[in-house]
Amino acid sequence: MQFERKNVEKAVADALAQKGERKFTQSIDLAINFKDIDFKKAENRLNLEIALPYAPRQMQVAVFADGQLGVEAKKAGAEEIITSAEIDVIAKDKKRQKELLQYALLAAPQLMVTIGKALGQLLGTKGKLPKPIPPNAPLATLISTARRTIIVKSKGKFLPSVHCTVAKENTPADQITENVLAVLEAVEKKVSEQNIKNVFVKTTMGKPVKIA
Repeated sequence: MQFERKNVEKAVADALAQKGERKFTQSIDLAINFKDIDFKKAENRLNLEIALPYAPRQMQVAVFADGQLGVEAKKAGAEEIITSAEIDVIAKDKKRQKELLQYALLAAPQLMVTIGKALGQLLGTKGKLPKPIPPNAPLATLISTARRTIIVKSKGKFLPSVHCTVAKENTPADQITENVLAVLEAVEKKVSEQNIKNVFVKTTMGKPVKIA
């Protein structure tokens, strides 16, 4: 990897040191800038799902399921169970739609078509389409992974950078470091090290700190 752990640790420490006192809990954000990549070409753009070692924020999970699968998903830790009968109700309720976008989403495979027809446009444009639950999958593991997963995505054709939230300011520094390293490793699998211009870490209101 291009970026050594000790350099990431120092940047994280420096970013936390100048976070200041705020009336809210700030996020820890990562910015990766690229060079010599033509983002006009769709195949060069990034759209990565990355399961971080630690959840970057308190993400709740909702599962589209009926019957026993819904019961098991609730026991496995899902905060919300959405039955097939509720899907059309949500499609007509703007408030419920807004609430739904705050969750990480999983779904029984047989409900995916129904979800796509009723909510596909809403969820697709936000990158929130639910993940289908494979048969006999360990639900607790799927739910845990959903809580820790972020999307790292290029925005537009001309912006040679990506941004993502990797933690909250009250997250232990070593966990922030692990999350940053996980993002960098995933990006470097898609983009050559030579095409990464620089990387910065910062708190919401703090100044960017460059990772050496």
